[in-house]
Amino acid sequence: MNIDLSSFKSLFTDYTELRCQENNSLVIGFLNGNITTNTRLTTSGVSARVYKDGAWGFASSPEATVAGIEFVVATATHNATFLALKEQQDEPPLPRGSVTTHHDPPATGQQLRPEQLVAFLQEIDQYIARKYPGLASRTVTLNRTELKKTLLTSDGASAFSLFPRSLIQISLTVEQDGAPVSLQEVFGGRGQFEALFSTPDALYPKIDQLYEHLMRKREGIYAAAGLKTCILAPELTGILAHEAIGHTCEADLVLGGSVVATKLDQIVASPLVSLVDFAHTALGETCPVPIFVDDEGTKATDAVLIDHGILKGFLHNKESARHFKVPPTGNARAYRFSDEPLIRKRNTAILPGQARLEEMIASLDDGYYLMRPSNGQADATSEFMFGVTLGYEVKNGRLGRAIKDTTISGLAFQVLQTVSAVSQEFKWLSGGMCGKKQLIPVGLGGPALKCQVMIGGR
Repeated sequence: MNIDLSSFKSLFTDYTELRCQENNSLVIGFLNGNITTNTRLTTSGVSARVYKDGAWGFASSPEATVAGIEFVVATATHNATFLALKEQQDEPPLPRGSVTTHHDPPATGQQLRPEQLVAFLQEIDQYIARKYPGLASRTVTLNRTELKKTLLTSDGASAFSLFPRSLIQISLTVEQDGAPVSLQEVFGGRGQFEALFSTPDALYPKIDQLYEHLMRKREGIYAAAGLKTCILAPELTGILAHEAIGHTCEADLVLGGSVVATKLDQIVASPLVSLVDFAHTALGETCPVPIFVDDEGTKATDAVLIDHGILKGFLHNKESARHFKVPPTGNARAYRFSDEPLIRKRNTAILPGQARLEEMIASLDDGYYLMRPSNGQADATSEFMFGVTLGYEVKNGRLGRAIKDTTISGLAFQVLQTVSAVSQEFKWLSGGMCGKKQLIPVGLGGPALKCQVMIGGR
């Protein structure tokens, strides 16, 4: 990571992207007081991607040395030349933006040693064991990652990015009638562990709240299946925005036949709904995954996907932007040094509205307040199904009993057309990972939405 990539620019004969990258991860996990996971992993290397006469060549090497860099540039150039001769294409050059330079500041402050992190987590685990001895099981897991990238392109773009993220996941399980009932929550997000977690006892009130929800869920009921008016908490709104809307608007999937391919400048949602894939700053604050320069060297800009219900645009890399005759948005991202950049989301969110959450709940005669999602899936038609691990029934404007694990499903654009209220309250989910061919950190969020959605029952 200390190599000056600019000294290799003389090797570039065609459009070239040269990237040096190091990914570090540390995972420590406790199960019922016992350490079950304690792993550290580092992957690092260098890659080059070359574009020539409509063809891409790519090469990577784990050797981030002078010889390794010379190898990947020469090999990627050879691959692009070979493919261009095999499949000649009459394509115009890739779009060029202004020369972009960005350098994140280096990490500061002393990091806790692994044994100190183990002691930190152990103290949290012991608190849970002492205060809630009736639990069937408990897990406390730390996941600390750090992504470092240095990029140079033949267009003159250069960037150094440093993205640290620290997450503590706590899962609690009780038994009810011989069956397990579980609930978990993830704390933390972007930043060094020491900046996000001062002392173990700072998490105790949040753990207590998690336990209270678990006890209510333990006595919960099954939701009544069918099309219901529900209030989706920001956590579910964020999943909906990312999975069911964001993916359909990625330009490579649009070209592959996504449902939005023919809907540009058409009404696709309620006029209360605006949805943006933010680059690095939103609503006056830094996003969970700030991207200033993407892995093609493009300056990252916000991409407005839906503006007051009207579909306004897609997410682009240089090649798709050329096809659609629009500027690239800076959505080309790669996770490992050996990955090619793909069109990926960054921080996808529905914008807050004017309603207050309490008023939205009070306006609901018979429905559900759905608070926490689990895994889910969506496809290019915007059809989705998400698990719901925490929710409450709403009767006559008041929260009632908790509900057991359930699912919600539907066509996302149809659901967004039923939105009748959007809350002022806004929340980011800072621990998201997107699995489009390669895992990569993403931010997702939004306000609470009042809408109609199909909910599962028993």
